[in-house]
Amino acid sequence: MTGRYSWTAGLLLLAACVKVAAWANDGDAVFIREFTLIRRDHLPEEPLQDGGQKPVDPSSRTARSEEDRDTLWDAWGSWSECSRTCGGGASYSLRRCLSSKTCEGQNIKYRTCSNVDCPPDAGDFREQQCSAHADVRFQGQYHEWLPVSNDPDNPCALKCKAKVSGLVVELAPKVLDGTRCYTESLDMCISGVCQIVGCDHELGSTAKEDNCGVCNGDGSSCRLVRGHYKAQHASGKTEDTVVLVPYKSRHVRLVLKGPDHLYVESKTLQGLKDELVFDNTGQYHLENTSLDFQKLSDKEILRITGPLGADFTVKVQFASGADSVVQYIYYQPIIHRWRETDFFPCSLTCGGGYQLTSAECFDLRSGRVVVDQYCHYYPENIKPKPKLQECNMEPCLASDGYKQIMPYDLYQPLPRWESSPWTACSTSCGGGIQSRSVSCVEEDMQGVITPTEEWKCLYSPKTAIIQPCNTYDCPTWLAQEWSPCTVTCGQGLRYRVVLCIDHRGLHAGGCNPTTKPHIKEECLVTVPCYKSIDTLPVEAKPVWHKQAIELEEEIVVTEEPTFIPGPWQPCSRTCGAGTQLRSVKCQVMLSFSQTVADLPSDECEGLKPATRQPCYRNPCSGVLGKGREEEEVEEEEEETPRREELHDWEYEGFTECSESCGGGVQEAVVICLNKQTREAADQNLCVSSGRPPQLLQDCKTQPCPPRWDTGAWSSCSATCGVGLMTRTVACTHRPSRDSNRTEVLREEDCQKPTPSPVQACNRFDCPPMWDTRDWGQCSHSCGGGFQRRQVLCKQRLADGSIMELPDTFCPSKSPANRQPCSKQECPPHWVTTDWSQCSLTCGNGIQRLQSVCRKQGADGILWNVDPGNCSMIARPTRIRQCSVTPCENSVKPNPTILAKRKVYIQWRKGKKLHLVVGGYAYLLPWTTVVLRCPTRHFRKGHIRWLKEGKPLVGLPHLSMTSQGCMKIQQIRASDAGIYTCVAGQAQEHFVLQVIGSKHKLSVPESRLLAGGRQKVGQPDVTTTTGERVQQLPISLNQYDNIVEHMLLLKGSLQDQKDMADKPTQPSEKSHSSLEEERANSERSNLLMLIADTQRLDELMDNLSGVLEGPRRDRLIAQFLSELTTTQGETNESTLHPTESAESSTQGPLLYKPNILAHTSRPRSPLIIQRSRKVGVVPSSEITVNVGVPVLLQKPVASLELRCESVGNPEPSQRWTKNGKELHYNSRVGLLPTGSLRIRSPSKLDEGLYTCTARNRLGSTSRSSWLQTTGVKGRICVQANDMGANGPICNERNNTSQSAGLCHGQACPLRWRVDPWSLCSASCGGGSQTRTVRCLKGLEGRSTEVESQHCLGTGRRPSNTRLCNLLPCARWATTHWGSCHGQCVGPSLATQHRHVYCQDTNATKVPYRMCSGLQRPSSVKNCSTQVCALHWRVGPWTQCTATCGRHGFQSRQVTCLHSRTGKATREHHCMWRPRPPSWQRCNVVSCGRVGECRDSTRYCVKVRQLDLCPLPQFKNRCCHSCRKT
Repeated sequence: MTGRYSWTAGLLLLAACVKVAAWANDGDAVFIREFTLIRRDHLPEEPLQDGGQKPVDPSSRTARSEEDRDTLWDAWGSWSECSRTCGGGASYSLRRCLSSKTCEGQNIKYRTCSNVDCPPDAGDFREQQCSAHADVRFQGQYHEWLPVSNDPDNPCALKCKAKVSGLVVELAPKVLDGTRCYTESLDMCISGVCQIVGCDHELGSTAKEDNCGVCNGDGSSCRLVRGHYKAQHASGKTEDTVVLVPYKSRHVRLVLKGPDHLYVESKTLQGLKDELVFDNTGQYHLENTSLDFQKLSDKEILRITGPLGADFTVKVQFASGADSVVQYIYYQPIIHRWRETDFFPCSLTCGGGYQLTSAECFDLRSGRVVVDQYCHYYPENIKPKPKLQECNMEPCLASDGYKQIMPYDLYQPLPRWESSPWTACSTSCGGGIQSRSVSCVEEDMQGVITPTEEWKCLYSPKTAIIQPCNTYDCPTWLAQEWSPCTVTCGQGLRYRVVLCIDHRGLHAGGCNPTTKPHIKEECLVTVPCYKSIDTLPVEAKPVWHKQAIELEEEIVVTEEPTFIPGPWQPCSRTCGAGTQLRSVKCQVMLSFSQTVADLPSDECEGLKPATRQPCYRNPCSGVLGKGREEEEVEEEEEETPRREELHDWEYEGFTECSESCGGGVQEAVVICLNKQTREAADQNLCVSSGRPPQLLQDCKTQPCPPRWDTGAWSSCSATCGVGLMTRTVACTHRPSRDSNRTEVLREEDCQKPTPSPVQACNRFDCPPMWDTRDWGQCSHSCGGGFQRRQVLCKQRLADGSIMELPDTFCPSKSPANRQPCSKQECPPHWVTTDWSQCSLTCGNGIQRLQSVCRKQGADGILWNVDPGNCSMIARPTRIRQCSVTPCENSVKPNPTILAKRKVYIQWRKGKKLHLVVGGYAYLLPWTTVVLRCPTRHFRKGHIRWLKEGKPLVGLPHLSMTSQGCMKIQQIRASDAGIYTCVAGQAQEHFVLQVIGSKHKLSVPESRLLAGGRQKVGQPDVTTTTGERVQQLPISLNQYDNIVEHMLLLKGSLQDQKDMADKPTQPSEKSHSSLEEERANSERSNLLMLIADTQRLDELMDNLSGVLEGPRRDRLIAQFLSELTTTQGETNESTLHPTESAESSTQGPLLYKPNILAHTSRPRSPLIIQRSRKVGVVPSSEITVNVGVPVLLQKPVASLELRCESVGNPEPSQRWTKNGKELHYNSRVGLLPTGSLRIRSPSKLDEGLYTCTARNRLGSTSRSSWLQTTGVKGRICVQANDMGANGPICNERNNTSQSAGLCHGQACPLRWRVDPWSLCSASCGGGSQTRTVRCLKGLEGRSTEVESQHCLGTGRRPSNTRLCNLLPCARWATTHWGSCHGQCVGPSLATQHRHVYCQDTNATKVPYRMCSGLQRPSSVKNCSTQVCALHWRVGPWTQCTATCGRHGFQSRQVTCLHSRTGKATREHHCMWRPRPPSWQRCNVVSCGRVGECRDSTRYCVKVRQLDLCPLPQFKNRCCHSCRKT
């Protein structure tokens, strides 16, 4: 604070019991962090030494409030820098007195600051202050000081302990501001005084955490769990589980009484387990949790303040002796809470609709949404009601643009509950029921009411459909007490009042008169009538005159739940008879917090003490009489006739009203009164025969206010493991006193609190029981099999959790886990039998595997049936070679190698690959390769391997197997080259290349030294050793260029995919077809690409004239696409190759390591689209995958439409023809694979065939058009089993061939077709047309003739076809939500909207219906000033030391709003890294020996304060103090 008036803040330094006063005139308070200071106002006022007083400049002072002007104080100054940067510090503000006199009050005030946790490496603040004295000699020696905490006498003094000698010294009388007074408390030292700090980090606050750990909480976020456990040594077990205490629980206390021992097991949320065994009394640590264990002679006590860092399972280890008992108590957090959802989409797109919210149960531990039952388990959880709001309020546009908006059709009314009238009550009293129907209705703009779904009305509570009625008890007769006998001796009469009392306690009609008790009877007084009057019987006092005076024993709260009665309240009447009330609570003492907790009444055992009793203080009399002693003396002196005249009966007021409202009765109180003293006397002193009759009067006749009427509790929902009991709670009102009818009112009409309609019950552990899961799949689909299920022993605990136990815990026999299934008969099927005889008697022949059609009987035995029963199933065919004996004079066959002309390109990294010689391999480094050399007529163990024509030298990563395979472990660039397999005279080569970085091929060092790539195929050369190296007839670099281009193309495609997947771009789908998307996804999952060398040679020929450019890339990309679409055509596997595999020329292969591993998750069906032909089939049998058109230009024996589908669960397949169900017969039928087989297809079979695959997750379909040209009548196929006529077949075949070979000018008559027109519809099914003409003559000079002239040349092409068959659908979106998402940048947040697929009727449809359209984005960045935040860092403080290793400096880091400059929570700025707020400084040697220098920045102040004579300051300020 600056100005013309300079003022001072005095500092008093206390060190070594020396008090020194000094002044500073720098205009601010002086704080020396290493030393402790006292404020200026603690010192006496003295004049300044450096000048007089200057005039006041009003502009230099902060504006003052009226109160400050009255008290002559200046305004408070700005807050100082925080004494700490983390861990909680203190900041101060100063003000000065403007008067020459003394001002009342303080000139300094404090507040807490930097209430954030320090970094783990920062250390304890008190420890840092002790460490700062490590380089100061104490008693001539240096010490390493450790802090001494929790000093009860002076917690704010800096006491430290020498680490070696154990010497305890007070190094400073005050610690720095912000130091904690005690280690386990938030209280902090400020100016040497311990100040109270609440859990809200406010000075002087008394806020405390509740039992759940919530500051100023009400305890609703956790629940108290109590229980006990008794060991069972007789069970034979060595240990047992006491209780499972869940994560984040607090205030755990267990007491074990007995010889056993406690130990704890932990399990974190990540599944990590640990164990802690207690040896002796002390403090233990487990999963960042402190455990206090106390071991006594007869018991063990375990206390855990918490919160628990993991799930703790407390177990007991049995020892010999009696059974132990464990009592436990803890507070368990409620981890399942209701969370409100966002609003659902609007009910209307315009004209005023509505939208609702819902509530979902949220697991706070896992951060996931769970089923509602978890939240219903806690009665404390109240599910929020749905909210409703209006939406899309803009008017709908009329079609003609001139529609008049009428008032009634502006907005659509909200849905509402509609109920019918209540039915009549089933009984007139004693409890009945009445019901009504309630439905949700919707009213349109014309006022028409229609029923609708119930969820639309859930924004308001559903009205009750059933309610109790006439629940009050039926009227009953109530007999009062008998009056005294009418005589005092002998026989007389006595009377009583009999009333008909209803449920309100009022005298009313309705009782059965035949059951009314009698009101008069005879009585006999057992006193002879001739005896003296002194022996008359003493009449009993009325009931209301009795008053129980009990001396109750004081009951104190213990650790066991006990009923604690409160004091009796004063009597309701100051005289006469009245009542007294008191409160009785069930309470328990929590030892760890020394607080008393209230429990439900059912937690306390024993009978609950009375809460009401009668009382009688003194008679209601207005005259003060004589004392009791004088009265007794006078009575003794008076005679009997005088006593009768002295006492007489008299009425004294009335008793308390029998009802508090609605009309009650009062009884007149009759007493025996002394006429002289006007005091009540003993009733024996009055003549009983003169007792006046009983008098009653009405009272409290005003109607009763509404009151709560509760029904009886229902039975418990569970017999154990905590259940629920419910009851009806209604607000009722009786209109009049004489009425027996009650009305049910709204809950708001009755006073709070509302009685609870639900309460927990049976809160104890269930016995272990068997828990059975669902049966699994049957082992066989027919003919009898078995299915299994899982059977577990589980126990439901008192807290609602379920624990899995060993099977021995369940007492009864385990339920069956295996049962028979699928007992229906199996259909006939082919069964393979023996091999046929060899086709040749000598030499190499073939054998065929024979098969028969069999059917399994009821006894499980297979029986042969007619082969026609298996005609719909493909008959297995298998052939193998055989040789009975060598033919005479036969030459032993030469060895051959079954090579494969393949090119292997590794697409992504894998562990091991199996390859076959005869081709090329381009592999990634560090891949293990097994190179096979399959042979015939040669022993595999004699196979030799060469590299570059030389025998292989033994290398550690290269080995040979017993099967003749060569294995290379983790190949590298030096392994590239030509490998040769030698089997006798046969040789086959294999070229291995290694892919390097940037998709380039690595070159071995041997080739680099030779001057580049090796050109193989040169003449034989001789090595320096004279060894002849043979020429290798294979090119080393034949496919290098094209493979490198393919790898580069793959890299660019991957880069484009990565760019498309960036989160900053909206997730959009391209317009490519589903086939292209599937091909791209499969290509990205490929492990290896396998192609024929012949196909690559053709590609290289096509590329020979194309050097560079888009056409070259397009050809290679097309080749990659072909490789993808032909994946899976053969079953060749590079992981598990078969020894009998032969060379194939079928097409490229794709290697996918484990397809089944990716199908375990549920997925909707997908029909695999493959190329037109699959495998090698006879020309008379055609196999086509569904999805491509089929055009038969010549007769065939059969056509198979293959439909391969995948999905989880396994999808079912259905075939349709032209949109209708396909009917099967002997010619058209299904194969076991789901494919469709059509035998001898003809004109009748033409149409659109559709295969639909469906499971519970969805469905998909593909279609194929079948057309036939030149197929007429019966089809003739030249096959032995068809029985066709030879000449006819030849004639037809020649005809079809001539028609098929006629092209262009060679055809005098021909069909000419124009291009197809545009589709008539973009979706939902349209049609296309084209013009078909018959032309005659040569090309260029042809003329159009009638269509019948061209019928001989072939079938007329179709002029119409269907198109765009997919249903019409489009993406729709809701309005953008508000811009209140997470901050993602400066002034940037996110906002969301719903995106869904809908058809033309605005009905939601599955997303796949819109998969071909560009999907709008559902999230985007938005601009908001709420996120205009940035980190602001303050200047670094001066280092606390000029040398050594203990110096540190700090700065303030704050998250501020850019416009307002206000600080906010730090997590709002976390999208940018937080700058550090603490660092070490001046970490250099202090040079203790022979060097005099200052090691602290406060040496100037030390010299000004004349502190240099003190040794500890002289040592640290050596340079400044040497001149003094």
